[in-house]
Amino acid sequence: MAQVTGIHIAAKTWPEPVHAVDSVEAVAGQGLVGDRKFGAKRQITIVSTEELDEVSAAWGDEIPAGATRRQITITGTKLNREHGATVRLGEVVVSVHGDCSPCEEMEESVGPGARAALVGLAGVTGTIVTGGTIRLGDEVEVS
Repeated sequence: MAQVTGIHIAAKTWPEPVHAVDSVEAVAGQGLVGDRKFGAKRQITIVSTEELDEVSAAWGDEIPAGATRRQITITGTKLNREHGATVRLGEVVVSVHGDCSPCEEMEESVGPGARAALVGLAGVTGTIVTGGTIRLGDEVEVS
């Protein structure tokens, strides 16, 4: 079963560190309460441990959850990057916009060479269609 294994939020943009939490409130059309992306077009970012493991194997170093600054980490499935795909995180439904390209910050938050290594495997970005609470251990469905 695919599930939520990490939730990381930051009140401000880089270099504000992300903080791990056990749950977060997701508001439809707005984002995650208390996070820097609340009210933005890119309301939520999601990455899978399977993709991070693939990058880690090729890059030669582990990438811990939260280091990529993606808000939600899931395990048990890969993500569908197609525009309009959906990801259900417990009761919350996300509409995927597409790939969440790694930025220059990855060179500091993850390490030198991480940005290039993460291309195509740094998660997805999207908007929240159905709000609710996202909790660690919530079941994940990708379609």
